[in-house]
Amino acid sequence: MKALIFDLDGTLIDSVYPHALAWQQTLNEAALPVPAWELQRHIGISGKLLVRTVARARAHRFDAQTIERLEARHDEIFRGYQALQQPLPGAIELLRFVVEHHIAHGIATTGRRSEVEGSLRKLGIGAETIVIDGDSGSPKPEPDLFVVCQERLGVARADCLVVGDSVWDIHSARRAGILAVGVLTGGFGEQELYNAGAMRVYRDAAQMLAGIDELGLQID
Repeated sequence: MKALIFDLDGTLIDSVYPHALAWQQTLNEAALPVPAWELQRHIGISGKLLVRTVARARAHRFDAQTIERLEARHDEIFRGYQALQQPLPGAIELLRFVVEHHIAHGIATTGRRSEVEGSLRKLGIGAETIVIDGDSGSPKPEPDLFVVCQERLGVARADCLVVGDSVWDIHSARRAGILAVGVLTGGFGEQELYNAGAMRVYRDAAQMLAGIDELGLQID
């Protein structure tokens, strides 16, 4: 393996549950109450797809203009949870390791750039790191974001490894033809991630770093 492609929310930054709470408040305001646990299961796909999915399950439908407004309201509420969005255990150390050992890497996230800037700063990710956001292609579980990142890295898909916390990440990686490993920090269970196709599941980025050699990376 020559390159790592990281998801962001729930993989490197503790933002899955703030996202779920922001969506819960947004949808409550729109007279569509959805429990937070159900929303957590959809974090990782786009806001538009999330809204359509939970609305359809309740025999409800929002038009495109309303969904745009709901996304904007979610973003506003989500920014209010910035204090809760901190790097997950081992995330900064893992990113530092891949930089120090010259391992090609990038970020591929469904979040829009305005939504993820704060997280990137907290992780110490600068302009030198390739960051593919939700405006760069169809969101997960479509493979676009991982494919764009892989192409920008200039590494063959067979030599890349996706790191993600949700079944959406694993499905997206598989559709892109890229192997994936999972972490438990987004709320999905170990067996769920294995069932989705993860080749290995770690508790968090810290445990992944401790076992980094088992991934077959070319490490200087």
